[in-house]
Amino acid sequence: MSQEIKRLAVFTSGGDAPGMNAAIRAVVRTATFHDLHIYGIRRGYDGMIQGQIKRLETSDVGNIIHRGGTVLKTARSKEFRTKEGRKMAYESLMANNIDALVGIGGNGTFTGLEIFSNEYDIPVMGIPGTIDNDLAGSDYTIGFDTAVNTAIEAVDKIRDTADSHNRLFFVEVMGRDAGFIALSTGIGSGAGSILIPEKGDNVDELINHLKIGVRRRKLFSLVIVAEGNPGGGAMEIAEKVKEKFDHYDTKVTIIGHLQRGGAPTGADRVLASRLGFGAVEGILNGQSKVMVGIKNGEITYTPLSESIKLPKEPKDDLLRMAEILAR
Repeated sequence: MSQEIKRLAVFTSGGDAPGMNAAIRAVVRTATFHDLHIYGIRRGYDGMIQGQIKRLETSDVGNIIHRGGTVLKTARSKEFRTKEGRKMAYESLMANNIDALVGIGGNGTFTGLEIFSNEYDIPVMGIPGTIDNDLAGSDYTIGFDTAVNTAIEAVDKIRDTADSHNRLFFVEVMGRDAGFIALSTGIGSGAGSILIPEKGDNVDELINHLKIGVRRRKLFSLVIVAEGNPGGGAMEIAEKVKEKFDHYDTKVTIIGHLQRGGAPTGADRVLASRLGFGAVEGILNGQSKVMVGIKNGEITYTPLSESIKLPKEPKDDLLRMAEILAR
């Protein structure tokens, strides 16, 4: 984009992720350093349509780096999916003389940004804020590390009761259609089996694995199930296993939205700060319709369309290691 950027707006959209506040803080302070007027849009695209736009100062983002959730709030907007809704959003931005947008979110956020930029020729930048870690163009997304740590802490506690009662625990974690949270949680908690979408429906393989464990006199087992597992969630998998294999007292725990909450880990705070900084620097250097990410330790920019559509799957060596360590 050739136009000069003087007024920049930042918003969060879709599901919240720990570390979003750290990203907002980095965007505001980097923009201020570059003498930009920086604005915050409350409640995502809905707030953009309704004109919930406020000037931000560095003091507004003090003491938020450690907080979960998002101080700008978030929402999903059906109205923004219509041309009429996007026109209203554009008019709100123009009423505040906004020159460019930074959106923090996931697939839906980035889809909206790209469509909006194509229609109104406004520079946009995406920051990957999603616990699912499912966006191509960045090794990790904001909130993923915190979600994994939350899940591991829960599984560690479940392990105590599983060990005490000779139980088979199925623990379901979030991640939508991606298995990154489940895989990292399983490795980090020493789970006996991990079921993820990328490996397909593997219930029979799980049952065989459990039978081997019984022959080895294994007294309990933990199975981590990704919510998007093609064979079903933890409840469904548990029922299938009980039909064919009733050696264990079977229990199910669904961790759910606990994984979205809480203070972000140090890793998420640093990641979010780097991405917020990189977003502002990138858009000032003419980058638009891209997602800022970090690959191999370096800040990179990936077209929004690629970040959404290109497949991102767990590395084969990580899958192999998880299988070997679970034996």
